[in-house]
Amino acid sequence: MARIENLNLSQRVTNELGQAIIGGHYTCDTGLPTEAKLCEEYGISRTAIREAVKMLAAKGLISSRPRKGIQVEPSSNWNLYDTSVLKWMLESSPSLLVLKEFLQMRMAIEPQAAALAAEYATDEDIAKIGEALEGMKASAKDPEKSFHDADLAFHTSILFASRNRFFFQLRDFISTALNVSIQHTTPAKGSIDSIVDEHNKVYQAIRSRQPERARNMIHYLIDEAMSFIEAEIASKKAK
Repeated sequence: MARIENLNLSQRVTNELGQAIIGGHYTCDTGLPTEAKLCEEYGISRTAIREAVKMLAAKGLISSRPRKGIQVEPSSNWNLYDTSVLKWMLESSPSLLVLKEFLQMRMAIEPQAAALAAEYATDEDIAKIGEALEGMKASAKDPEKSFHDADLAFHTSILFASRNRFFFQLRDFISTALNVSIQHTTPAKGSIDSIVDEHNKVYQAIRSRQPERARNMIHYLIDEAMSFIEAEIASKKAK
């Protein structure tokens, strides 16, 4: 393993070890190497290794107990709402299955958030959703502009517009997974114009203060994405 010599050593070790745990290189049965061994492998101090261990423990990936050393925790204990954990999971081989679970969660959250936005959002909140939609339209015509960023802004703006603080707290989590999900569903959809049109229907329902229509429109968006992911999973299984 290459030695780490740049700044933020603990974060870099955390990232590598986190990916290795989620990728199955280190398991509950094998555990992690000792602190001394990790120091040798990475060529850094024990202080930096201990900081990395603390960060991984906070994410639920490992635990450190007296006379038992560093133990890898089962996946049921991982903090899936931690954006780093989610990112590492999405980068691992079963990422499509993780995306399917993520879409199931979105189905439970976002339609309700859209309905609440239609009922409780301020005019400024709705304007932010409209700005994100305009960004999507602009990027459809200009390759230099980021369609993904505008799409992410659209969905997170709806979470904020719901005026439900718990929903808005999920923005980083949803953005992390959406960034990967969009890479699968946008090419499958084939037409950016049709994607923009469907998002516009969500926006218009919120803008016209129609909660049930807003709920149904965003439910349709997520259900369609689910169909693409399930088809991709089935295709991989058939090979």
